[in-house]
Parts: sequence; structure tokens; C-alpha cells
Amino acid sequence: MAEETTATGEARPNPRKVREGTVVSNSMDKTAVVAVVDRVRHPRYNKTVQRTSKLYVHDETNDLNVGDKVRVQETRPLSKLKRWRIVDVLERAR
Repeated sequence: MAEETTATGEARPNPRKVREGTVVSNSMDKTAVVAVVDRVRHPRYNKTVQRTSKLYVHDETNDLNVGDKVRVQETRPLSKLKRWRIVDVLERAR
């Protein structure tokens, strides 16, 4: 991943977050919903727990389908809930 720079040329101190997930909905225009699964250890029981978060992703060309594996990147707010954009499609749904 290339390191982002500002207009003055210095490196940005906090690069944008990148996540990988699965498309769970594409019924909106130019928007898809991506489910991202995080595996965390439970503080008391030390068991691995899966936590799922849904991200609203900007899909300019409406080419994502349910089941696609995608990589998304944080961006400026595009609407009330949309804060992510598609970087690339890792795997198409069958």
C-alpha cells in the first residue's frame, strides 16, 4: 500500500484504514453494504469471538454482487452513513 502524502509533501501521520469483507447487500444505487468480521479474544474467557460490523461502501459503477469479497478503504463522508470506498474486488461470487 502506498503511503499517502499531503499537499505539502509530508507523509500523513494516520493512514486511512483498509478492511476486507463480504458484500451482503447491493440493492441501493451506488452503495453496497459490506460485512467485516473481526476476531477478538474475550477478556475473561480467552475464547475467540467473531464480531461483525456493517460498512456502507460507495460503488460508483454498481458492479458489486452479493457474496463478492472486497477490500475497502476509509474516505471522507459521502452521505449520512457512507464513509468507505471500494479499493478492489478480491473474489467474485459464484
